[in-house]
Amino acid sequence: MARIVILGAGVMGSAMTLPAAHAGNRITLVGTHLDEEIIGSVAGTGHHPRLNITLPGAVTACSWTAFGAAMKEGPDLLVLGVSSAGVPWAIDRIAESIESPVPILMITKGLAASDAGIEILPHLLAREIERRTALTIPVMAVGGPCIAGELAAQRDTSVIVAGHDPDQIAAASHILRAPFYHMRPSSDLVGVEICAAFKNFYTLAVGAPIGLLERDHKAPNGALMHNLASSLFSQSLAEMAILVEALGGRIETVQGLAGSGDLYVTCQAGRNGRMGRLLGRGLPYSVAKREHMSSDTVEGAQLALDLGQTLEKMMAQGLLPGDHLPLTAAIIDAICHDAPLGLSFDRYHRC
Repeated sequence: MARIVILGAGVMGSAMTLPAAHAGNRITLVGTHLDEEIIGSVAGTGHHPRLNITLPGAVTACSWTAFGAAMKEGPDLLVLGVSSAGVPWAIDRIAESIESPVPILMITKGLAASDAGIEILPHLLAREIERRTALTIPVMAVGGPCIAGELAAQRDTSVIVAGHDPDQIAAASHILRAPFYHMRPSSDLVGVEICAAFKNFYTLAVGAPIGLLERDHKAPNGALMHNLASSLFSQSLAEMAILVEALGGRIETVQGLAGSGDLYVTCQAGRNGRMGRLLGRGLPYSVAKREHMSSDTVEGAQLALDLGQTLEKMMAQGLLPGDHLPLTAAIIDAICHDAPLGLSFDRYHRC
C-alpha cells in the first residue's frame, strides 16, 4: 500500500483516485482554493458533484490549507492535477511544504514561454522547486486519450507515462495499476507534453467544419463536411509532428496515443471543439468568447494566447519552419489577432 497525494480536485485529479484506490493505496485528495465546494461534498458524502460519482472509501478529501500536513506524512507519489493557470500557485504550495524528494506525476496540460522559446511544464516545475528548495525532484507526466468521466466510470483507458527515469516511471505505473487503466512507458517527455498541449490547439481547427456546415447548410443531397474535418485532422498531425521534432521530441510519439490518440478523443466533444465550431461559423474569437463561452476555459485558445507571439517569433527567426505550419499560423491569427480562421488548402499540399 502506497500513500498518494493528489493536488487538485477537478474532474481529472479526482478521476485518478479510481485506479489509485483499485491498487489498494491511501489517497489524500487536496483541493485548490477553487475546489472548496467539491471538497466539502466529497468530505461529507463522498460524492463528487462534477464527476457525479461516489469516490472510493480510500480517499480522504481536504482543503488546500491541509496540503502541508499531507506532505509531512511522506507520500510515495504526488499527482498534480491543477489547471495550467494554477501551476505557479501549485509550485508555491509544493516549495513551502516539501521536505524531501517526492516523485511528481503531472496530469496538468500546458506549455510555458521562456527565453529559449517553449518549455514543458514538468521541466518548469522541477527547475523551480530545485531553485527554491535545493531538492532534485523527478517529475513525470501522463499523456494520451483520457476523458475524466470515462476513467471515473472505470472504462478502459490507455495512457502514456513519460519521464526521464525509467525506474520512477515503473514505480508510478505499479502504484496506479488497475485492470481498466493501462499505462505505457515513454522516455519522450518533451514529445508527450507537446502533443498533450497542442491537441487542444488543433482541435479548434478540426471543430470548424461543424460551424461551416451550420453557416452554409447541408448540400441538397444531404452531404456534410466529414472530408474537410478529416483533412484538417491529418494536417494537424503533420504540423504537430513538425513542432515535436523541432522542440526536441520524437515523431513516433505523434503517431501513437499521445498524439493521434489524444487528438482524436479531444475532437469528439468539449470546449475546444465548441470554440472551433463558432470560429467556423465566422465569428471572431473575441465575440465567440465574450458572447458564447465567457465562463469557459478553452485550453487550445489559451495556449494560442500564451504562446502565439513566441511561435510567431520562432517562425520569423527560422527556429520553426513557418512555411510548413500554415494551420498553426491560421489558428494563431484567429485567436491572437481576431482574424477569420483561414483554411488554405494550397499551402497544406506543401506539408
